[in-house]
Amino acid sequence: MKTKKNKNKVSVITLGCSKNLVDSENLITQLQANEYNVEHDTHSDDSNVLIINTCGFIDRAKQESIDTILEGAALKDAGKLEKLYVTGCLSERYKADLEIEIPQVDAYFGTLELPGLLHKLNADYKHELIGERWTTTPQHFAYLKISEGCNRTCSFCAIPLMRGKHISQPIETLVKQASNLARNGVKELILIAQELTYYGLDIYKERALPRLLKALCKVDGIEWIRLHYAYPSKFPMEIIEVMSQEQKICNYLDMPLQHAADNVLKSMKRQITQEEQIALIRDIRSIIRDIAMRTTMLVGFPGESDDDFQQLCDYVERMQFDRLGVFNYSHEEGTSAYDMEDNISDDLKNERSARLMEVQENISFKKNLSKIGKTYKVLFDRKEGEYFVGRTESDSPEVDNEVLVQAADYVRVGDFAQVKITNAEAYDLYGEIVR
Repeated sequence: MKTKKNKNKVSVITLGCSKNLVDSENLITQLQANEYNVEHDTHSDDSNVLIINTCGFIDRAKQESIDTILEGAALKDAGKLEKLYVTGCLSERYKADLEIEIPQVDAYFGTLELPGLLHKLNADYKHELIGERWTTTPQHFAYLKISEGCNRTCSFCAIPLMRGKHISQPIETLVKQASNLARNGVKELILIAQELTYYGLDIYKERALPRLLKALCKVDGIEWIRLHYAYPSKFPMEIIEVMSQEQKICNYLDMPLQHAADNVLKSMKRQITQEEQIALIRDIRSIIRDIAMRTTMLVGFPGESDDDFQQLCDYVERMQFDRLGVFNYSHEEGTSAYDMEDNISDDLKNERSARLMEVQENISFKKNLSKIGKTYKVLFDRKEGEYFVGRTESDSPEVDNEVLVQAADYVRVGDFAQVKITNAEAYDLYGEIVR
């Protein structure tokens, strides 16, 4: 029996980063206001429209996006889908090629073309909804995108090609968004941007992140504010001063450093040296001794020698980062590094990535062992099997460590609780509720 299509049901699939997720949430909010029934990250047989929000950051993400579009095209060819639309970074960057290669897609849209996509669906763009957003995350935390685009010129990064120049959201707009999110039960705001520290330079002619943070701290209902993606060069220390003064701001900073060898940093156009990075981290830790520093490193950049990589391993060991992620270099056309020879094999990139993560795993295990017997404030995200799973202020969702408490020791998802740590693994802590 053929499933009857629901003319007002749309499926939205989101790929890539949290910034893409916020874009999808804004899209879903607009569609719901136009009386569409919307589902996220799934596709029901009775849905007649599929929208895929793509990622185009690195090869693996691009391939996932292409595969998902092809799956949608196959559904359309089989008569199981009436309309297929593609938006996001991959569509922004490769629209002309995609239109030729996958013609089953009814229309492709770039990263800033939400009104055009809505128009295709005969939906009005409702300006009165600015500041309001339906969230796909658990009710107690949400991402707050404070700016769009990036003015940096890192040689390996294609983000400016897909997202354009830096555009800050006004403080009053962000406070309104935060207030609406808090009214809907959000307790933790995760501030995201391509480059947090650049915030405000375009509209206020000064770095205004400290001012924004102070304004967000006044929003009732918000208990944690977390900072993601801070650029290290010319980092404004006022951010750390505000963090030390405001209890709502988590002692947590995500600062992608990318490498440690000076010649690689120079080729990457990072505008900073290893010694300057060391001095910056030392200064940050001198103000907030227990700050959780998260960073990401990029291995296999063109010309990265064995000595360069060893410097990176030694640097990570020396700096003792609390959290670390590793990416393999992806040769991206349109970037200035694309003119360089991609001379590191995939096998060697994978080997270096694994070796660096081994260094970090040992660091993380030792740090976690030192937490046994101590008590931490934990926000619980979900129940999974026999455990309630949560995070300390040192951990961001999905990318960092987690705290597991036996389900018999009841706590409500979305609530904070004091947890005494009783055991530790490299990336997980185990504990019990302190009553």
